[in-house]
Amino acid sequence: MLIDGLQCGYFNRDVFTMLKEGGFTCVTSTLGFWEGSQASLDAIGRWRRMARANADLMLIARTAADIEHAHETGRVAFLLGFQNSTLFDGRIDYVELFADLGVRVVQLTYNNQNDAGGSCYEASDSGLARFGRELIREMNNVGILVDLSHVGDRTTLDAIEFSEKPVAISHANAASLFPHKRNKSDRVLKALAEHGGVIGCATYRNITPENACQSVRGWCEMVARTVEIAGIDHVAIGTDEGHSNTQADLDWMRSGHWTRGVDYGAGSAARPGKVPKPEWLQRTSDLAKVRQGLLDVGFSESERDKILFGNWLRVYREVFR
Repeated sequence: MLIDGLQCGYFNRDVFTMLKEGGFTCVTSTLGFWEGSQASLDAIGRWRRMARANADLMLIARTAADIEHAHETGRVAFLLGFQNSTLFDGRIDYVELFADLGVRVVQLTYNNQNDAGGSCYEASDSGLARFGRELIREMNNVGILVDLSHVGDRTTLDAIEFSEKPVAISHANAASLFPHKRNKSDRVLKALAEHGGVIGCATYRNITPENACQSVRGWCEMVARTVEIAGIDHVAIGTDEGHSNTQADLDWMRSGHWTRGVDYGAGSAARPGKVPKPEWLQRTSDLAKVRQGLLDVGFSESERDKILFGNWLRVYREVFR
């Protein structure tokens, strides 16, 4: 089995086929970044249509058992996820409604502070807001995984402590291995582990060490160092791989409707646009190389399997309903 905690971009039958042939068991797909409830409902509708049209290749999963069923039937399971809590439009009742529609992963904040708390890109992280606490309580109750990938460190620590269920950092790396606002401090990773959560190590070049982009061994060595920080039960895969994203898509992810200016997101003025894929990961299906790569850097087969799928499955079993 192989589980990727986050991908984004344009999914279609060609992508589903590639992921199936690449050995993927489950992928969390990004359905939105800045959208409110109406656009988010439209996105869920599109995914439901795709699921009906491609039922031989994929299914939308609501439980860990659905993921295992997809594996047994030779299909790829998809968890419906959003990288912002704006889909709830500030209405606590909407959390349950979106859960009933199959949403299983929601990030508290994206690149800006919102009603839930602070973002990693704000100059000052406000911490978890009152509404953020209500969101987490409700997400715990209805079976939606709290994602903290783009969330500021203070808000992340508050959310880890407040949540009664394990939470996730679905796509990031350790800041001690690659300093970046999007990456997570050792303090955060240790707190995440203490509360049963998981970090999905990313392959996105803007937040990944260069040696981890040059070879699969380099990336697996980064994973091994992350395990030294958080522990073998709390590290998994979350590539942040994008499918056919254009500059217009990057502009939307970074700027949305909120600014007339230029925002580089995880990039910079020196790297303003789409960055090259890692040399060893030119196709998403190349991620299968990490099966051997993790063994080559010293993991046992049982440890490798925790990173490939076991740690995600454990969290999904504890959180989903």
